[in-house]
Amino acid sequence: MTPKKILVVDDSLLILKVLSLKLTSAGYTVVTAVDGAAAITMARQERPDLILLDISFPPDVAHGGGVNWDAFTLMAWMRRMEETANTPVFIITSSDPAKVKDKSFAAGAVGFFHKPIHHDELVATIRKLFGEPAPEPPPPASTPETPPLASTPETPPPA
Repeated sequence: MTPKKILVVDDSLLILKVLSLKLTSAGYTVVTAVDGAAAITMARQERPDLILLDISFPPDVAHGGGVNWDAFTLMAWMRRMEETANTPVFIITSSDPAKVKDKSFAAGAVGFFHKPIHHDELVATIRKLFGEPAPEPPPPASTPETPPLASTPETPPPA
């Protein structure tokens, strides 16, 4: 079975690296983009199964391709593209959730994660979205066997 492909869009190279490592170790193929223009290009070329999308980009990054990109602009574009019209989007942000969570879902996001991201929770949510079973827990660490305690013969009760 071909691994699911996830596009991670964030202006932070550290976030891109950490998420790439975590998601790759969970069995996913990861492609990344640092701005809106790159995200559109990668989405068209790679046809991801899921997009993890930061909400805001600094001015020097947000204007890639001459468009003032943010997550809401990107989601609107991607909903009009054949390659991503039905691709689920999770928002990943350090913005105040009270200010952006409802707007994210109204714009079409199906998941929302506040930075710093709890990676196990993210992977579990992705597995659930894809209908994948949770991985088997690792077997308990083996310990050297201890010899059984010496048993003493029962003594009959006093008569």
